[in-house]
Amino acid sequence: MGALPAEPRSRSGNPRHRDGRPGRARHRGKSGRVSAPASVPEHPSRPDWVWHLGLVAGLVLWALLYRQLVPLSETVTTLFPVDRHSHTGEAIAFFFYDVPKVLMLLVLVVFAMGVARSFFSPERTRALLAGRREGVGNALAALLGVVTPFCSCSAVPLFIGLVSAGVPLGVTFSFLISAPMVNEVALGLLFGLVGWKVALTYFAFGLAVAIVAGWVIGRLRLEGWLQDWVRDIHSGATAPEPVAAERLTLVERYRLGIEAVREILGRVWKWIILGIALGALIHGYVPEALMARVMGADAWWSVPAAVAIGIPIYTNAAGVIPIVVALLGKGAALGTVLAFMMSVIALSLPEMIILRQVLTARLIAVFIGVVGCGILAVGYLFNMLF
Repeated sequence: MGALPAEPRSRSGNPRHRDGRPGRARHRGKSGRVSAPASVPEHPSRPDWVWHLGLVAGLVLWALLYRQLVPLSETVTTLFPVDRHSHTGEAIAFFFYDVPKVLMLLVLVVFAMGVARSFFSPERTRALLAGRREGVGNALAALLGVVTPFCSCSAVPLFIGLVSAGVPLGVTFSFLISAPMVNEVALGLLFGLVGWKVALTYFAFGLAVAIVAGWVIGRLRLEGWLQDWVRDIHSGATAPEPVAAERLTLVERYRLGIEAVREILGRVWKWIILGIALGALIHGYVPEALMARVMGADAWWSVPAAVAIGIPIYTNAAGVIPIVVALLGKGAALGTVLAFMMSVIALSLPEMIILRQVLTARLIAVFIGVVGCGILAVGYLFNMLF
């Protein structure tokens, strides 16, 4: 046999593949044997302390910038050739103050919840809810909905996953109602924009709607109103195997938080700006007397009208909350405004279209009716209490 051809090498002395691509260096130990090539990460790894220090520095920078939002927005407003106290000036100041404020709050909240969500995978959620009875199961499902990833796009796979795991239908609906309506983005933005009392009250009543509505749907025994193929899954024949929980380091959870910020901010920033622009128009041009007359507590029809207006609107919590802030600032009743917000988030028309893939039209009608009655009750109760 002839000698094997020499292995091609790069200028640095490392071997090259036959197609010319640089290869990995092989190392010889003291015995002279060639060791296996070391695994090289795709991106250069940083020490953990760099991530921890960067997080602290980012939080400090965030706090310093957040405190300067008012003077910065006033400075930007003075650049426009309008009177600061005119309707247009008020609208411009509102817009340039709320855009960075909402975006900064969103970044902070989404990062924190992205890290928290790394402890609550969909598999773990299904495992926690599987086999739960109604009542306790409804309450647990509603609480898990607050911290579990959910949006209209994920409604179908999450619904199928919960049903196939043996979760009762009413418990599943408690989760589906709570997850979009009482999500962490809505609570974080409400806390930052209108205070902890409104955020806490919204949280309590939102959970109550999810628990009671899910319990009512469960007691109606409507499993026969699922789509046929989903009803076959509900029989338990194709229940998924449990998935082992993945252990993540703190730095890996940081990365998940950053990825959540990129994904969610990239998806909702347009709706945030659109919502703030609409809120700015309301803040600058809508008379307070008109708003109090149309959406005030004295108008009995204001709550159902707000729910009816909110259902066909396509937006999310981050986009609707600036509108909520503007409406409250103009004298609209708190119950009416929150009923509008709940209907936009929990009963949006696009979500109903997506859920039509797994629910029959009759079950969707029951879902809208039960949740809608809960939202109306919350709206009227808020108007009586506040």
